[in-house]
Amino acid sequence: MKLVLAQENDFATAMQMINDAKKYLHDCRVDQWQNGYPDEDCIRADIRNHKGYFAEEDGRKIGYLCIDYDGEPAYAHLKGTWGTAEPYVVVHRMAFSAGMRGKGSSSAVFRLVEELSRQKGVRSFRVDTDDDNHKMKHILDKNGFTYRGTIWFDNSVKIAYDKPL
Repeated sequence: MKLVLAQENDFATAMQMINDAKKYLHDCRVDQWQNGYPDEDCIRADIRNHKGYFAEEDGRKIGYLCIDYDGEPAYAHLKGTWGTAEPYVVVHRMAFSAGMRGKGSSSAVFRLVEELSRQKGVRSFRVDTDDDNHKMKHILDKNGFTYRGTIWFDNSVKIAYDKPL
């Protein structure tokens, strides 16, 4: 598996993965991503700002995510204490093709983001999710992230995690 920067002509593929993930979360009775976010403008901005990536395996796009080194403004208002220092990498909007769910793809992508971040000299990884997204919370725990508190993002409380790299 590798990370590949998304291009403008990849928008439809990225958006399809996001929309499939929205449906999956809905079917799992997870409220996350059910109010419009992430929308087309958000994904277009990811791609335009060179933050949108695909996870590719054997030449196939199997997942989409935003990798951001510019900071997340909501993280400045953490109700809790970060365990890592700035600068940090944050992953947002991670979504996988239906056939890739449950196969360790998230963990593999996290490892690739960690490797990319170390190459850039970034030693801190932060992420957030909804409290009712038990699958993502399990993935974060499994990958060495530590719960640090809550933030307000996308009109709701999110739980925030970090890990040193």
